[in-house]
Amino acid sequence: MSFTRNHRYPSVKKRYAMWAALFSVGALAMPATVLASNETESFTTDSEHYFKSEDIFNLEYVSEVQVSPNGKHIAYVRRSNDIMSDSSRANVWLASVDGKSNRPLLSSKKNYYSIRWSPDGSRLAYLSNEEGKPQLYVRWMDTGQTALVTNVTSSPSNITWSPDGKHIAFTMSVDAKEKPLDVKMPKKPDGAKWSPSFQYITKARYQADGRGILEPAYTHVFVVPSDGGTARQLTSGNYHHNGRLSFSPDSDKIYFSANRSDNWEYEPVEGDIFSVDMMGNIAQLTNDKGLESSPVVSPDGKHIAYARRDDEKVMYKNSYLYVMKSDGTDAQNLTKDIDNSVSNFHWKDNKHVYFQQSVRGLAQVDVVSLSGSVKAVVKGLGGTTLGRPYVFGTYHAVGDVVAYTKGRTDRPADLYVTTRNERQLTALNEDVLGHKQLGEVKEIVYSSSIDGEEIQGWYILPPNYDSSKTYPLILEIHGGPNLAYGPVFTAELQRMAAEGYVVFYDNHRGSTGYGERFALLLQGKYSSEYDFSDHMSGVDALIEKGIADPNRLFITGGSAGGIASAYAIGLTNRFKAAVVAKPVINWLSKVLSADSGLYQIPFQFPGKPWDNVEHYWKRSPLSLVGNVTTPTMLITGVDDKRTPMSETEQFYQALKIQKVDSVLVRVPESPHGIASKPSRMIGKVENILAWFKKFDSAQSQNTQVEAQ
Repeated sequence: MSFTRNHRYPSVKKRYAMWAALFSVGALAMPATVLASNETESFTTDSEHYFKSEDIFNLEYVSEVQVSPNGKHIAYVRRSNDIMSDSSRANVWLASVDGKSNRPLLSSKKNYYSIRWSPDGSRLAYLSNEEGKPQLYVRWMDTGQTALVTNVTSSPSNITWSPDGKHIAFTMSVDAKEKPLDVKMPKKPDGAKWSPSFQYITKARYQADGRGILEPAYTHVFVVPSDGGTARQLTSGNYHHNGRLSFSPDSDKIYFSANRSDNWEYEPVEGDIFSVDMMGNIAQLTNDKGLESSPVVSPDGKHIAYARRDDEKVMYKNSYLYVMKSDGTDAQNLTKDIDNSVSNFHWKDNKHVYFQQSVRGLAQVDVVSLSGSVKAVVKGLGGTTLGRPYVFGTYHAVGDVVAYTKGRTDRPADLYVTTRNERQLTALNEDVLGHKQLGEVKEIVYSSSIDGEEIQGWYILPPNYDSSKTYPLILEIHGGPNLAYGPVFTAELQRMAAEGYVVFYDNHRGSTGYGERFALLLQGKYSSEYDFSDHMSGVDALIEKGIADPNRLFITGGSAGGIASAYAIGLTNRFKAAVVAKPVINWLSKVLSADSGLYQIPFQFPGKPWDNVEHYWKRSPLSLVGNVTTPTMLITGVDDKRTPMSETEQFYQALKIQKVDSVLVRVPESPHGIASKPSRMIGKVENILAWFKKFDSAQSQNTQVEAQ
């Protein structure tokens, strides 16, 4: 079995010259270790054994898996980072289920992803930017020949084969020629240079993070011959038809989810299952209140599995696995006894359905019968995010063969498969991490001081941890807040541990994987003294264990974690310094300026902001800024539409008025995901470490002694 890389890197001297160039742009601080290495072109032995920022460029992980129809092979997407383009690269590899073969299938500097086997396993469809914009391709597995199937102007997604192998369906955005006003402008003289034309916004949903201001467009279902041809639009109307697609066994109908109500902009948790035939005739199968989505037709065509969440106006509700007859009747909830959201459905046979859920910090795959009997199949999925330890993983199954992404606390996701026994098929990061000493991850379960609620958390010990000593502690808070961390690999937190910190993270109330009740404990209390107590009780538990130094505490978090960090320093001055990343500071302004306000106002708050000023203000960290004395760094993407820069600027201005030591770090050309590029992930964590070091008196004293 071969684990060789499909790319090469420049010499050490050239690599660090490039590093210097990367970090000379913007407000990103270059690590002192890199500067030193650039000057000496050598590392100390100890330094080589710890996780360093430049290691992030060399990390790889498995992000997609697809089992072949005969159950003998697994096509998977192998993601790596490109130091020259500062981007991630997606290539496709093919592994045999027995572990005897693992080889590149589509490998170059271009990206290949969204892989789907044809029903007979003779071809593989995929998306690629090989010729510029993403297009749909098909590869013949026996000869390696490929065909460009589409030549469309927008990016296809949700690609799905018809059972007869003759067509491929996909969804795609289609521009809407909507003109709100009939404005008569004078004719521009030849050669004249006028200002750009005015932009008109008429939609309630007019912006999206990562995309900016949205041009009027709607997502529709298309079908194209699998050997190439003209893509034909099947759905119609000014509605979005998106998400997973599924064909009927006779290849005549495609099932999908949509909200075809004229009020769709104001109904973020509403959708029904529809079908469309090859002539474009649309039929509605469900009409329940809430969101029905992700339909998957059984092999015999008699049943449709789908996800359903009700429309109760609260911040979190479980999504359940339902099965109905193919005509839309006799809907049954197969996971009613599972108190977590379930997703990613695959029929094992005509009587059993695989699904995925997250439980206490790790994802798992289960199978349920049509009678509702549930059995766990594999546990421990995860490792598909490099930066922070989110509980993300995926799987695909054909019959008894289940392929999935699974990592460890010291490794990102590799490819695993199970038939009767689990088998690891790749080891993508041994060349990078095999000789590194990473921080050990340990679980801690404790009670919150505010009400005794049980909280699960983890802490990472520094390499060469000495139990006779106490260490500075960084509290890192996850986003969401209805998401979860777990005991999986995290480049950012391992970097912190490598610099001598104990890094603590917890799944505070509001986190997922602990049932609906626990997730709703933050309803109307986001952020508040309740989640604050969950965090601080864990910090105190580590102090009581003799692990953390009570005089060297630091706090950081991003998005919802940024909100919680900003709120925390308004409630306590125990932290020596804070880094607040992409936060909400003023809920009154946030819901009226961000891309998520149409959802957050009805589902997270008791009503409209102008009718509930006191509640919105109480939840806002800005309401506590008069108490803040903690030195604070703020870091946000300039193009962030989820937690706009204006939120960060309000807090920065307020801190300066209060004469609190503070700095604002603006990440150029970045949306909400400020760590989406390798150098930005590095810049984020190195800025955090530099800020904490500045206010860690013990570390500053050690640095001075070493200098002398």
